[in-house]
Parts: sequence; structure tokens; C-alpha cells
Amino acid sequence: MTTTLITGANKGLGRETARRLTAAGHTVYVGARDEARGRATARELGARFMHLDVTDDASVRAAAAQLEAEGGLDVLVNNAGVEPRLPGNAVPAPADTTADELRTTFETNVFGIVRTTHALLPLLQRSAAPVIVNVSSGLGSLAGLSDPASPVHFYPGLGYPTSKAAVNAITVQYAKALPGIRVNAVDPGYTNTDLNGGTGTQTVEEGAEIIVRAALLGPDGPTGTFTAAQGPVAW
Repeated sequence: MTTTLITGANKGLGRETARRLTAAGHTVYVGARDEARGRATARELGARFMHLDVTDDASVRAAAAQLEAEGGLDVLVNNAGVEPRLPGNAVPAPADTTADELRTTFETNVFGIVRTTHALLPLLQRSAAPVIVNVSSGLGSLAGLSDPASPVHFYPGLGYPTSKAAVNAITVQYAKALPGIRVNAVDPGYTNTDLNGGTGTQTVEEGAEIIVRAALLGPDGPTGTFTAAQGPVAW
């Protein structure tokens, strides 16, 4: 039986990924800060709830201890993320973004991945087919952001794309350092979720497709890649 932990899994892409992987036969832990929502989601999906705040060291250590006590971990989906939004759902401009605001975004999107991965690596390294999926974004593509012809070029904010570019670099470095683990970044696409105030053009079913695909990779699958459902994404 494959055991999978998904962070930020009580709604949106995380919830849909949990639903799909549970249906595929995984034992799925729904990681969530909101205990009531997380428990309800786990109950609805036939999954297990794990109280997890990726910005809190003690919470992540407790999750690692729980997983070890309950049999280990095979797949980690680093899905939890935040996007800065102003009242009215506007994205703050770079000139209006402070270092503290940027730090808040990085605390979840970047440091949260490192904190969680570091704590769970000993468990993943005991697995016969360990996998790490880092949920990135096309907005983390420097090639896309700098190309006026790219659909992501329009995005005006600073915090979210820089955090996702960091996620991509983290993915590459982990993949090189951990050849026994399939470590990949995925771009779900512009998906309609609470993260973007419901402005996305894809359904969560469409967005979760590449996350699920990466989570199901076997030991011979690719590693160190950045991929969307349609194929590779330029770094």
C-alpha cells in the first residue's frame, strides 16, 4: 500500500488530488491547518486527517512522528500555498510590496516545502518507491515571465512568481542530491480555486491531473522536471 501526504489538502487542488489518489488505492493523509475542514474532507474522501501547518516547526515534527508511528511515507505532495491579494482581489504591485509581505509568502510557499521535506526525508528514504511532488506554477517560469508572448507575462505581482521560481530551483537541487527519490515540480495551470479568488479558467479536476500523474510515478520515472499536463514547462 502506498502512503501519501498532501499538504493544504482540505480544499481546491489538494482536495481533488487527495480524492484521485484515494481512488487509485493510496492511503492518503489530508494535511490541513483547519482541523474542522480537514477532518470533514478526510471523512468525505475516505482518507486520513493530519493536522499540519507547514509554517510551524512543531506541527511538522508532529506530523513526521505520526507518520513514522503509523507505518511511514511513500509520496509527499507539497501543495500548500498562498498568493498575496488585496481587497477586491487585486494583486499587489512590485513597487507596493514590502520585504515583510514577501517573507510571509515565502514562509508557506518556499520555507514550508523545505521544512516539510526535511522532516519527512528519513521516512521517504525508507520507501521502495519514494516520490516528492512540488506544486509550482507557470508563473514560476522565468522564460514565461520575461516573454511578452507568454500568457503568464501579464501577471503583475512580485511575491507569488518569485516564490514559485524558488520552488523550481529547490526541486532541481533536491533531485540532484536525492537520486533515489523522484522529485518533480508541476504546473497545474490557471485553476479556479480560493487561492486566486475564483478567477482561474480551469476546473480543479483539470488542474489536479498533472499533480496526480507525478504522484503516481514509479522508480524509473523522470526526476528534476517541471511539467504541465500538456508537457514540459520552460524554467
